[in-house]
Amino acid sequence: MAQNDPWERTNRDIFDFNLSMDRAILRPVARGYRDVVPEFAREGVHNFLTNLNSPVILANDVLQGETDKAGNTLGRIVINTTVGVGGLIDVASKWGLPYHENDFGITLGKGGAAEGSYLMLPFAGPKPPRDLLGTGVDIAFDPFTYAIFPGDNTLMIVRIGMGVLDARTSQLDAVETIERSSIDFYATTRNLYRQSRNARINEGTAGADDLPNL
Repeated sequence: MAQNDPWERTNRDIFDFNLSMDRAILRPVARGYRDVVPEFAREGVHNFLTNLNSPVILANDVLQGETDKAGNTLGRIVINTTVGVGGLIDVASKWGLPYHENDFGITLGKGGAAEGSYLMLPFAGPKPPRDLLGTGVDIAFDPFTYAIFPGDNTLMIVRIGMGVLDARTSQLDAVETIERSSIDFYATTRNLYRQSRNARINEGTAGADDLPNL
């Protein structure tokens, strides 16, 4: 077994299941979405989803004591929600406030928490204990978790579905390249995932932002 992957046999089975679902359903849908929907519309969807997730990023910026990043994220929320028409247009980036990712898994990592044993989940992809806990906390940070209004459940379902589609569409070419060039696609995915997470925790650049979430 690979280091810190004690459940490798089960993880590989789940990875193969996720990969089969991706090939049968998600990948063709993502290709169709990219081919049919104009780029400006896809970009608008991506910007809107990113803006919805900004409160989660802001909460983690604050927890990490990153005051500059927190100010940047708060500025992005205000500018893109107003001038950017509810987040459809990323005006903030054009005004010198670039987007950055952040989540509670990164917060835990910066606080010294170990990743834990590598874990692959059905449909969700890689979720070692640190990042699995982080995902749960990020859900709690999201204001829409508590929002109650007509159609709130429908909005949440659409948001999740479009988020998966947006992410998968952005990864299409990268995933296919990695899959073609990998002798062991599972091991490559595991290594890229760890490199990407460690780079974000250590403020580096992973060079693998479009890794397959399988």
